[in-house]
Amino acid sequence: METPICILCENQNTETFYEDQAQPFERTYYQCADCQLIFVDPTDFPSRTEEKGRYDNHQNYPEDERYRNFLRQLFDPLNELLPPESKGLDFGSGPGPTINLMFEAEGHSVTLYDPFYAHRPDALEQSYDFITATEVVEHLHHPARQLHSLWSCLRPGGYLGIMTLLAEPDLSPARFANWHYRRDPTHVCFYSWETFEWLARQWNAELTFHGNRVIIMQKPNL
Repeated sequence: METPICILCENQNTETFYEDQAQPFERTYYQCADCQLIFVDPTDFPSRTEEKGRYDNHQNYPEDERYRNFLRQLFDPLNELLPPESKGLDFGSGPGPTINLMFEAEGHSVTLYDPFYAHRPDALEQSYDFITATEVVEHLHHPARQLHSLWSCLRPGGYLGIMTLLAEPDLSPARFANWHYRRDPTHVCFYSWETFEWLARQWNAELTFHGNRVIIMQKPNL
């Protein structure tokens, strides 16, 4: 059986990584030998209805201090890098936008975009000093196109800040099987440090990691 091309680097050098036969996670996962992305077989992706049903149940609110503390993993290091009154985009802002309020409290402006809750295609046609994607990239069905679209929205010298739980180095299929992060049926992409290093090379970006969940990439200045 021919394996699908990688949904990030679009290379054909992929192989079966893990097969789950248990309901409701009956799906096949592949890994790319080039960018190291682990991804669900696109034929097993959830439908938009299934996705939205899951997101509607998220209990994330701006007033929740625990949620704000969670977001501070990205907010704190990114905010330190921004010039005053920077213009930002929160991509995948979700049903309870919060990190935008945190940046706005620091004097920045933030536009929201979400395919379900803030569907504003014109927001993806503007340019920004920074873009945040918190717990979003693992949901992307077309990361090659979607991430490149975000990168093209960044001004020279701008920052892309991402939160996603990174796969451990040399993650085995056995450990992956029991990894809680893959148990969310809307999580279809799993990135490692090597995946973002590959992506940074493609973009000639300056890359920094902050723990095992936060990635910040700076676009080169002209």
